[in-house]
Amino acid sequence: MVAAVAGTGFPPFDPHLDVLGLVIALAIGYEYGIRRLADVYCPPDEVPVTNGKRVAFYTGLAALLLASGWPIHDLAESRLFMFHMIEHLLIALVVPPLLLGGTPWWLIRVLVGPILPVVKFMTKPLVALVVFNAWLAIVHVPPVEELMLTNELFHLFSHTMLFVTALIMWWPVMDPIPDTQSLTPFGKMGYLFLQSLVPTIPASFMTLGSTPLYPIYETFPELWGIDTMTDQIIAGLIMKIGMGLVLWGWIAWVFFSWWADEQKHAEGPVVVRSDPAG
Repeated sequence: MVAAVAGTGFPPFDPHLDVLGLVIALAIGYEYGIRRLADVYCPPDEVPVTNGKRVAFYTGLAALLLASGWPIHDLAESRLFMFHMIEHLLIALVVPPLLLGGTPWWLIRVLVGPILPVVKFMTKPLVALVVFNAWLAIVHVPPVEELMLTNELFHLFSHTMLFVTALIMWWPVMDPIPDTQSLTPFGKMGYLFLQSLVPTIPASFMTLGSTPLYPIYETFPELWGIDTMTDQIIAGLIMKIGMGLVLWGWIAWVFFSWWADEQKHAEGPVVVRSDPAG
């Protein structure tokens, strides 16, 4: 358990050098890939990486550092369950699409090349939905949650699996390489709609329950006067409303991108007219 700052109940600052090291390693690997491998794998008529993709990738790394660093991680494992839910939301619904969207398709193809048959199967929409939501359900089972908080190795494993299964879930939406199954815009919206429904099930148990689902949080120091049941209800609302807003935001993005593309095709060729003023 993380010790508290004297007199406040707030966890002391922890630089989490392991997480910082991982983020730095990913940044170095990314830059090496787009600078050194582009000459071999990037088509000569394409820019290796756009500024927009770079911004998306590094925003994803910043979100990963935020989720797994101080204070969110420390509050999640030793004070309030609501921060555990924020941590899961970032790891599952924010970081993966940013990293996938920020990595050039040719570099992703290089990375998954050795296991491409496995990737093709695991990223089939139905398989991806089942795999991600099965793990999401498992990590919210009370004994599993308690094990996460008492066993550092299992905590690392469970969050790694959450991230990996989230990458698989987001793959059909981001459509990062042409080698895997692609969904139509309408298919992507339906897929995300189904995904938005699933978190409401465990969230309902949290918000409507009359007793704490995770008794271990009752043993932690109280923070900001928030009791265990209030904390659980807020966590359930974060899961239901927060995750729903993220997913419905992506549905809106897919719809308006689709609509913009349709408008461009409907406009047809532009006719250039001479200026009558000569």
